[in-house]
Amino acid sequence: MISREPTIERLAIAQGLLLEPFGLNEAVLQRALGTIGEHRIDDADLYFQSTRHEGWSLEEGIVKSGSFSIDQGVGVRAVAGEKTAFAYSDELSEAALLDAARTVRTIAAAGQNRRVKVAAKPRLSASRVLYAPTDPIATLDSAQKVALLERVEKMARAKDPRVVQVMAGLAAEYDVVLVARADGTRAADVRPLVRVSVTVIAEQNGRREMGNGGGGGRFGLGYFQDAMLESYVDAAVNAALTNLEARPAPAGEMSVVLGPGWPGVLLHEAVGHGLEGDFNRKGSSTFAGRIGKRVAAKGVTVLDDGTIADRRGSLNVDDEGHATQRNVLIEDGILKGYIQDSMNARLMGVKPTGNGRRESYAHVPMPRMTNTYMLGGQRTKEEIIGSLKRGLYATNFGGGQVDITSGKFVFSASEAFWVENGKIQYPVKGATLIGNGPEAMTRVSMIGNDMQLDTGVGVCGKEGQSVPVGVGQPTLRIDRLTVGGTA
Repeated sequence: MISREPTIERLAIAQGLLLEPFGLNEAVLQRALGTIGEHRIDDADLYFQSTRHEGWSLEEGIVKSGSFSIDQGVGVRAVAGEKTAFAYSDELSEAALLDAARTVRTIAAAGQNRRVKVAAKPRLSASRVLYAPTDPIATLDSAQKVALLERVEKMARAKDPRVVQVMAGLAAEYDVVLVARADGTRAADVRPLVRVSVTVIAEQNGRREMGNGGGGGRFGLGYFQDAMLESYVDAAVNAALTNLEARPAPAGEMSVVLGPGWPGVLLHEAVGHGLEGDFNRKGSSTFAGRIGKRVAAKGVTVLDDGTIADRRGSLNVDDEGHATQRNVLIEDGILKGYIQDSMNARLMGVKPTGNGRRESYAHVPMPRMTNTYMLGGQRTKEEIIGSLKRGLYATNFGGGQVDITSGKFVFSASEAFWVENGKIQYPVKGATLIGNGPEAMTRVSMIGNDMQLDTGVGVCGKEGQSVPVGVGQPTLRIDRLTVGGTA
């Protein structure tokens, strides 16, 4: 059997789904890009997308809802200087494409010399091979999907008689994109994405508490074998039962230990967003103009890496057709660079980093994170917890808010413990971490050797757009954080 090179295979799938059924071909793409390029522009691209999504949810032992949707269309963009003109259509046709091209052409004055020349010949973009071009919706039939959710519910109820309610969800998405750029770049990606979520409510002496678990990534539904489902259930049940015993959280300035994995969401929000190129080009980030300077304690190395196989935040190519990269943002406490899309990279005189992302064909791309995490150090978790005289050990987080300009953040801990003299005393509830991202990074005093990525549940919001992401970190000790509590 002769197989095609994976990049060519993905392009063929995208063309067969997004172009050929609608009478579109390379000549039409060239005509649309040429129409945009009749006026003075720096860049232009076409972004075709087809997305199929399926979701199932179970509550009280019954599948109470199911959904299936199909969305497809094309986004057309022209860029001149800092200005962007954008149009999109959910109709895939030559007429709709050319109409959108004529619309965005008006960004620049007619009759001026072009800055960008539309390439006469297309060229295939470099890319990665990080996941199979699987349609995950088809990897299990409907009966198997229902049975999977029923197994989750039975597992949860069997864990402890205090579990009184179980809610489980299953989502699968098949996303195909094709990018055509004015410089001749042609890129495509076939992106599977699946997720299982479980929420349990436990009751004891009239008190009810909730716990959550789940995970997923870029593969088929066969990933969710019983051992994996049980790990999600364990996380949810343990969190709910722990919170049944929780006492009011102490308040004040103290040292805080953050657990590995999902607590990296604090790093994502408090530091990662501040390292996105658009905020730094405009000078609105607290990290603006600080490349080469110390922004964190020694030993702190932060990466944004879109090249990790099968991860929720990974992409073979970003939404501008650039191959994703492993970008070192902070190395041993020194700021090394920002994450960039093509426009901000051009305006800042650097290269794109494979971080141009958009929610869909109806949105403009911007610099966005992929999988953002801190590398591990030398200390064990036990050493780090044992170093606390009086402080908080936070192992899971709920919501939070960050001000990019000042770096100030507020995060609520959904699972945390009070520590005295190096020993965990009891779980606490209502703890809120308050601080400044860059300052907090300079106060990292111990870094664990247990770096973990999250289980595959992250969603990042920015300017009204949501994209899947990953986070991670080792166990960390941060000194002099303000804890808002209820005690």
